[in-house]
Amino acid sequence: MTGVYNPLLVCLSLVVAFLASYTAVELSGGLNTLAGAKRRPLWLAGGAVSMGVGIWSMHFIGMLAFSLPVEVGYDLAATTASLFLAIGVSLIALATASRGVLSSARLCIAGTVMGIGVAAMHFTGMHAMQMSPGIAYTIWRVALSVGVAIAASMAALWLAFTLRASDVQNVVVKRLGAAFIMALAITGMHYVGMSAADFAAGSICLSVGKLDARWLALIVTATSFTVLVGTLALLGFHTSSLSISLRRANRQLHYLGTHDALTNLPNRQQLSLRIAQAIAECSRRESPFAVLFIDLDGFKSINDSLGHSVGDDLLKACAERLRQDVPPTAMVARLGGDEFVIVVEHVVEPSSAEALANGVLRRLSQEIDVNGLPLRVSASVGVAFYPRDGSNAGELLHSADAAMYVAKQSGRNTFRVFEPQMNHTTLKSLILQRDLHRALTGGELSVSFQPKFSVASQSVTGVEALIRWRHPELGEIPPLEFIPIAERSGLIVGIGDWVVREVCSNIALWDAQGLPPVCVAVNLSPIQFNVQDLVARIDTLIGAAGVDPRRLMFEITETTAMQNIEKTSRTIEALQSRGYTVAIDDFGTGYSSLAYLQRFRFDQIKVDGSFMRDLVAGGRRGSALLSAVMTLARALQIEVVAEGVETESQFLTLRELACDQMQGFLLSRPLTAVELPAFLRSVADRIVTAGGACVTQAE
Repeated sequence: MTGVYNPLLVCLSLVVAFLASYTAVELSGGLNTLAGAKRRPLWLAGGAVSMGVGIWSMHFIGMLAFSLPVEVGYDLAATTASLFLAIGVSLIALATASRGVLSSARLCIAGTVMGIGVAAMHFTGMHAMQMSPGIAYTIWRVALSVGVAIAASMAALWLAFTLRASDVQNVVVKRLGAAFIMALAITGMHYVGMSAADFAAGSICLSVGKLDARWLALIVTATSFTVLVGTLALLGFHTSSLSISLRRANRQLHYLGTHDALTNLPNRQQLSLRIAQAIAECSRRESPFAVLFIDLDGFKSINDSLGHSVGDDLLKACAERLRQDVPPTAMVARLGGDEFVIVVEHVVEPSSAEALANGVLRRLSQEIDVNGLPLRVSASVGVAFYPRDGSNAGELLHSADAAMYVAKQSGRNTFRVFEPQMNHTTLKSLILQRDLHRALTGGELSVSFQPKFSVASQSVTGVEALIRWRHPELGEIPPLEFIPIAERSGLIVGIGDWVVREVCSNIALWDAQGLPPVCVAVNLSPIQFNVQDLVARIDTLIGAAGVDPRRLMFEITETTAMQNIEKTSRTIEALQSRGYTVAIDDFGTGYSSLAYLQRFRFDQIKVDGSFMRDLVAGGRRGSALLSAVMTLARALQIEVVAEGVETESQFLTLRELACDQMQGFLLSRPLTAVELPAFLRSVADRIVTAGGACVTQAE
């Protein structure tokens, strides 16, 4: 018994196959763009149902296109089973094409499973006709239809995976072409499978009356079009929403790329663009504009002692004050850290920019409440003008920065207008930073030693190691000039290690020469002190030199000690447990919190030289302050060393106050490593030793 095909339904099956294929490609792309993992299973399930209905509809429309000379119906259970097979196959396809890497092995396995599933759906649908006698199949054609199904599935998976990304060039055209190829493959598989069926003469359909073929054709066609078109419309809505979200995200990314995340001020990139625009506009109008470079004074100590969260809140408060203090047309930008820049256009007179700088200084110096904590900062401001001080953004910022640097050197909380000679100061700083690397390895650094004396007997109690740098072109560079550069460039830790090695080398040399043992004090910078393995590094250096740890004292400043109180206490205890002594240096210039002297348990307090100057200028008041420090220190068994003793009157006052030790030019200037041995020999009978250890009152 032979049948005929209805051309209209055959074309309709091809259209449905095309819609199902295009839906599959779009679904794989939509699933690929989903950001939330929670939404993916829902979209995957819905997509599988939509795609499965499309494949199943194409199959049944193709079957309905085949007319037999007998009345035909379909069994509900078998028909439903074929539908679920189609949905399962679609789930495999979408899960494979929308995620992961489509390797050759994964493509073959998924394509084979999918192809067998499609073939199973087809022959289950054929079984739903329940012909009697049963349908006979030509085996080689059945095998061919399964092979076509597997090949079509692999091709569909590969195309869907390849075109899942939305940034593929001409993606819509390519997806339409891929859908047409997939539709031809799917329908080809179906009709090859149909050609394998052989209906015996006189066959009858046992499913007549169960599902009428004409009604089934109408329902399947309407359902498939509704589901597929609805899915494509939903995908279009999702894509539209995604596009809106992407545009919003792109705007946000652009904003973040041009603005500072903490203060919401324009960043360096946006500042450079604004200066370029101002240059173009002011060049046409021949009118100057001003650039103000602002750096907060004392911000680092607040940030280090009170924490970064307080520092961040302080920066935001300062940024808001700067916004309020400038004209509406001006730009306030943050370069990073505690550096800000203001660009003010149409500055006819320089006095206008200077008045603005004074306003900035006044506003920033006012008390700021940060989470209930009253804080004060000041600022140093440098002012540069276009076109006098630069022809582009880089030159103007450089000039304003150089002027700000001079303002800091002039006492801070002030402003300076750029002058050409200011470039010399900035250039020198850059030269020193460049040459400091060479100095560390090229023998330009050296260590001098300044003796310390007992106030009562004027005996030598130890020496302090002082680093020196003799630049081959610039001559002697003061430590106060190059140490900050070393800290900014990250060389300070290496320089600190070099100083310890050099001190140990000299101690070993003095011992070999039979000189009396003296204690050597070494300064630790804040960055050195906060190195995680500080104590282990010191142990390694001193152990390698074979020097007794009791011969070394380490000095840290008040500010360094207060950066992290708990860590400072642990580090001091660790150093003292190994035999080193620890002193607090420049006492009186930082927090001067007497309560922390007991907690930190320093071995020595070195009172800053400014106290010595106050002994003369402050009279009884200066003496009272120094006396109070020594009384408390003595009660805590901490020795007091007065720095900067330069006059006889200062020495007499210290003796009256019963100060323990002193250090300064009155008794000895710093001595080079070559000069010190001769000095030690000359005072050999006046060197105070305690078994080779550093001398403290506690002993």
